[in-house]
Amino acid sequence: MKNFARFRSIFDIESLKKRISEIEHIISKDNFWNEANNSKTILKERSVISDKIETWQSIKKDLDESKILLDLAMEESDKETVKEVSFDIESINKRVKAFSVSLMLNNRDDINNAIISINAGAGGTDSQDWTEMLFKMYSKWVGQKGFNLELIDLQYGDEAGIKSVTFTAKGQYAFGYLKSETGVHRLVRISPYNASGKRHTSFASVYVCPELTNEIVVELEDKDLRIDVFRASGAGGQHVNKTSSAIRITHLPTKIVVQCQQEKSQLRNKELAFKVLKSRLYQRKKQQQDEKIKKIHDNKSEIAWGNQIRSYVLHPYRMVKDHRINMEIGNINSVLNGEIDPFIEGVLLFNSNLKK
Repeated sequence: MKNFARFRSIFDIESLKKRISEIEHIISKDNFWNEANNSKTILKERSVISDKIETWQSIKKDLDESKILLDLAMEESDKETVKEVSFDIESINKRVKAFSVSLMLNNRDDINNAIISINAGAGGTDSQDWTEMLFKMYSKWVGQKGFNLELIDLQYGDEAGIKSVTFTAKGQYAFGYLKSETGVHRLVRISPYNASGKRHTSFASVYVCPELTNEIVVELEDKDLRIDVFRASGAGGQHVNKTSSAIRITHLPTKIVVQCQQEKSQLRNKELAFKVLKSRLYQRKKQQQDEKIKKIHDNKSEIAWGNQIRSYVLHPYRMVKDHRINMEIGNINSVLNGEIDPFIEGVLLFNSNLKK
């Protein structure tokens, strides 16, 4: 368990226990509940730290027990028990790896839900089909993580696929995991929409921002906003097509445009659109403060050749390659079925090393 020894050297359990004591002291004060937003922030911090301590203690307990059992089995030459313990240690090793990744998600917004927007780029109908494939990939990843998906806006393609989609992945650390997915994703395949059967390259952009919590405030001025109301399009039922319930909000200074038409209620669509706009403005401000992050997460890159962070090749060979960390995976079906954690973990580790 070399990984555990290395991991133990960087995990400061005593500092976390000290911080829990400090938080308990703060909570015990009579005026703690007077400021709702502040109390929520403190309680969330306590929950996060407590989870980390409990996970650490559980891993350590299971490892200590496995080591004792292994020593006894070795003394008695009990091969079956040695084999059983080896499986247990392998399982513990996977838990250590997952916990190590979670420790890298230590930025303020990492614990928040994530708002994801996918837009078709160069490639016509093929790119719209590719956008739908990416939406399915992320939807499956959300389900595998035990998170929930809330659809905010979906624009169907003229012939097939979708032009754009915006949705929320609701779960602890959703943004922390998905933030590295921002960028241009490139697909190479034999086009199912080309009668000549030629190879085709399609592009789609993915943009991820944190869903804002109540303690983070983004001020919006009426003079900076243009709000348009229109009839929803696409598959939405009779009610959706006959009423002007869809909302489009344009932030004039930044030219950021968001829209929502998934709800029957105009008020609900407006609430969701404002939530997305505030989250994108907040993320934009953060990007401007850090040029390194801006280069990685800049959502204004052209959705075309030369700007991709990842390539998915179905022809003439089958492989997914992340160009930022030179990671390649041959089982493209597993990736498209939502198994993108190796890329997420690889980029998190790469960015963590950059900060050292």
